[in-house]
Amino acid sequence: MIVARTVADLRARVAARRRPDTTVGVVPTMGALHDGHLELVRRARADCDVVVLTVFVNPAQFDDAADLAAYPRTEERDLELARRAGVDVAFVPPVAEVYPAGFTATVALRGPLVETFEGATRGSGHFTGVTTVVAKLFGMVGADRAYFGRKDAQQLRVIQAMVADLDLDVEVVPVTTVREADGLALSSRNVRLTADDRTRSVALSRGLSAAAAALADGERDAAALLRIAGAPLDAAGIRPDYLAVVDERTFLPVDRLERPALLLVAAPLGAVRLIDNVLLSAP
Repeated sequence: MIVARTVADLRARVAARRRPDTTVGVVPTMGALHDGHLELVRRARADCDVVVLTVFVNPAQFDDAADLAAYPRTEERDLELARRAGVDVAFVPPVAEVYPAGFTATVALRGPLVETFEGATRGSGHFTGVTTVVAKLFGMVGADRAYFGRKDAQQLRVIQAMVADLDLDVEVVPVTTVREADGLALSSRNVRLTADDRTRSVALSRGLSAAAAALADGERDAAALLRIAGAPLDAAGIRPDYLAVVDERTFLPVDRLERPALLLVAAPLGAVRLIDNVLLSAP
């Protein structure tokens, strides 16, 4: 595995492996790798001839300086995991390589997709930070496919919308959320949970699972599904930032389940904020 820290080196390393029929896949991450990230790598490895993993804690998408400072950074461990998983090129740039002096460009979407839920909670600049850095990474790597987890459902949909709006020649590949044995969705932030908060955290996935089970049993009313999903949160003393049933493409609220929708949840547990979701698809 090659480690590149400049765009020029990254492009040279990818170009050396590219052939007319070669497929290049990229897995953008902020590091602190866990098995959810490695599942993205595994999918990319199965689909692509060349796999590029990017590790960059993007300051532009943080609205809270303390959250940025506390974000786990485990570069040596990340690179070893990437090597074992079969990554060909790891791109680990410093901030100045991604945002050099004089950098002024942004890639910004508008509307409910970026202004609601995570956009409302984390500030209007959050998704602009995401789309700007992802657009840059796509351009730096020149990938044919890009792999993102479904756990960050709104981020995934925002990136899909950006790719469609800008006619970017890259296929966005969603990958199913990877969970702990008790249902907690894997996240780099999970390591910061206290023992008590880790125990309480399973209420999020239990609520999502209960709502999905109720839908399978015939419940179609979104308000009723939200009450079912909220019960485990209430029992655990968790007050969510949001708990909502939305259209999977527009992220606008849904009153009744007539087609597949997303049940979204975000909640603070101590100093850690967790997000999760489940696709509600009526039989």
